[in-house]
Amino acid sequence: MARVPPGPTLADIARAAEVSTATVSHALNGTGRLGEGTRRRVREIATGLGYGAPRAPRTRTLGLAVTTFAGAPWNFVAVAYFSRWLTAATSAAHARGYALTTLPADRGAGTPWHHLAVDGMLLLDSPHDDPVLRALRARGIPLVFDGRPADPRPGDVWVDNDHTATTHEVLDHLASAGARRIALHTGFGDEHYTRAVTEAYGRWCARRGRTPLPVRFDPHDGPGHAFDGVFAQGAADAVYSLYDPGGRQALAAAARHGLSVPGDLLLVCASEDPAYADCRPPVSTVTLHPEALAEAAVAALVALLEPGTPAAPGGLTVPAALLHRTSSLR
Repeated sequence: MARVPPGPTLADIARAAEVSTATVSHALNGTGRLGEGTRRRVREIATGLGYGAPRAPRTRTLGLAVTTFAGAPWNFVAVAYFSRWLTAATSAAHARGYALTTLPADRGAGTPWHHLAVDGMLLLDSPHDDPVLRALRARGIPLVFDGRPADPRPGDVWVDNDHTATTHEVLDHLASAGARRIALHTGFGDEHYTRAVTEAYGRWCARRGRTPLPVRFDPHDGPGHAFDGVFAQGAADAVYSLYDPGGRQALAAAARHGLSVPGDLLLVCASEDPAYADCRPPVSTVTLHPEALAEAAVAALVALLEPGTPAAPGGLTVPAALLHRTSSLR
């Protein structure tokens, strides 16, 4: 018999409603001095979480959500990393007899998480204070994360890359090619990936006596104006961009400033987009191996749901890889 998670507790409801457990108890029992609005809201949340109701039957359906920027109308499926992750996860779920439901990002700030009929959830890039995560935890839905959760609990399972090792590999590669002033194109999100790489970059610069050169990424900055300050002043001779469009933005900015790549500027971009191999010049990329991450995540989630030995708590590490191309080779 597959394990069925328990129903929500008073503490779960309190977290979801952002009140104390005493307030929840008073609201559900009709006691205490609570405003009618608070009492009604707590009861509605408790009902939505399934408090006091029989547990739903197994659906053999897994859910998937990208919860960074939850509530914003962005199409994560258009990003090569998420597209490849989703395709691989769907295949892995189907191979194990499960359907996979993917939720759009713009529903992240709403209430579907209180009612979604799934056996378990895959959460990608969960940020600090994630409202989706709070709701799912309150319902006792089994979870597996892509990227270390911001506030992991005992028993949490996640898949991820070793972002410190990968960042040091990229920076050492650029330094060995002659770069002395390496800019990091970052600072957009609050998920573990962004924080881990930014922190690793800071430590690398400190150990080598280099001045950090953070450049803030903007997904709508096609011409790469974020680079104007460091390129105009000659402050940067290399760029490591953490996001899919960043490499093209850096190339556009270099062209506007008359910088040749790789002659004047070395470039590496973390991206799964195969078009970077056909750029002029071909751009070196870091692949996080989304297919391997997705397969590991689905396998871990199904292990939490099915009889047998569940996945061990903690992180499952999938190695990333630096693909050397002309843009980072002198």
